[in-house]
Amino acid sequence: MTASTPTRAIASPVQFLGDDVAASYDQAKVVLLPIPFEATTTYRQGCANGPDALLDASQQVEFYDDELDREFWPVGIWTHAAIADSRTNPDLTCEAMLAEVEAATARAIADGKFPIGIGGEHSITAGLVAAHHKDEGGEPFTVVQIDAHGDLRHEYEGSIHNHACVMRRVVDMGLPTVQLGIRSVCSEEAALIRETPQINIFWGRDIATNPHWIDDAIAAIGTEKVFLTIDLDGIDPSLLPGVGTPEPGGLNWYGMLAFLRRLFSERNVIGCDVMELAPLGESVVSEFVSAKLVYKLIAYQATARGW
Repeated sequence: MTASTPTRAIASPVQFLGDDVAASYDQAKVVLLPIPFEATTTYRQGCANGPDALLDASQQVEFYDDELDREFWPVGIWTHAAIADSRTNPDLTCEAMLAEVEAATARAIADGKFPIGIGGEHSITAGLVAAHHKDEGGEPFTVVQIDAHGDLRHEYEGSIHNHACVMRRVVDMGLPTVQLGIRSVCSEEAALIRETPQINIFWGRDIATNPHWIDDAIAAIGTEKVFLTIDLDGIDPSLLPGVGTPEPGGLNWYGMLAFLRRLFSERNVIGCDVMELAPLGESVVSEFVSAKLVYKLIAYQATARGW
């Protein structure tokens, strides 16, 4: 995968939390990268509309965080214009998308920003991770994945860049993984999990019955640096139904937040993403929960770094 030269950062017409509190690019510590790409979804479609829906819902998120007792918009949050938009460019290939995503992420990293990708289908994550992998000079970091699915197939429906293959591409980069909430894999993935020590799985069924799962998951992260990828179907669909392939079970809100707060405080999170929001008609539940989740990620990062 080869990224093109990063271009000038262009602002989104809708800024996360609203124009009134958005920082300039130069002032921002956090840069959101909306990536409305969808080409390989295999069940319910609509995640190309996820970034716009999340940004619209973010206008209703309260600035004050009751858990951490402060507002976090002053740390500086800036939202990029849409990257790799398959709605306006339906012929955009996965390979071209990944190059665009990698270039935009590399630009944010080079400028000292904390990048958060917003998708869009989960195949996008490979571009974000590749940019960080190059920035770290090939030094391993752990990719922590919250997801219902293993996403470890070598290829699916004729593409190695299918959204069902994204974590296999991460493994191919030589990066260790910790996968949380998994409750659906195929036999190929099950065999890979058994044979690959760098893949650490915390099954959804075990999380539901293990009161110490957070301690165990943090202990399984063997590197200081972490990239966090959240496929929203990793959350229980009774809380967040607007995803492409909802699976019964999944993480609950407060359990997930407890893990995330520990993750950001005990490891160096170098970047993250929130993927596969697929809005549901007139309901705004899924997009609002997703926007609130992004704000919590910013809050935990700001707290951990003393911003």
